[in-house]
Amino acid sequence: MDLVQLRENTACDRDFLRDAKAIKRICKEKGIIFIINNRLDIAQLAGADGLHLGQTDLPLKEVRKIFGKNRIVGVSCHNLTEALKAQSEGADYIGIGPIFSTTIKPNLKPIKLSSIKLINQKIKIPFFAIGGINRSNINKVISYGAKRVALCRAVCCAKNVKKAISELRSKINSARL
Repeated sequence: MDLVQLRENTACDRDFLRDAKAIKRICKEKGIIFIINNRLDIAQLAGADGLHLGQTDLPLKEVRKIFGKNRIVGVSCHNLTEALKAQSEGADYIGIGPIFSTTIKPNLKPIKLSSIKLINQKIKIPFFAIGGINRSNINKVISYGAKRVALCRAVCCAKNVKKAISELRSKINSARL
């Protein structure tokens, strides 16, 4: 299953909303789930399929009051305690990481790869391994039990995005065999 998350920290609200609506249209045409990062208002107005929350964003219970129970809400987690809390509060999925150092979140220390195995054993909802994952390390992440990975720079910064997606998808599929 493919999923796109729009994360925007620099655009003004009008531009963010315009872009979110355009991306939502494309995702709907392609059958791709569309998630907005951390902005409940933009997610609502753009008709996003879901919202992703960080540890310092709005509380999940409060978000559900506005966003509803039938839309997807995910939560970023950096350890098992946060993951268990997100699960018990009703998150639909979690993002666990960063697995490796990443320029997107430079102040966060990477978690141990072995944490993926522990999360896999203790968490019943889907989780995505996230942070610094690329062509050279994706097999290692999957070998520790990650069934889903979140990719940013490995795709967005590629010279050929379609080729990068194809290669990464192939690595994911072959690692699962």
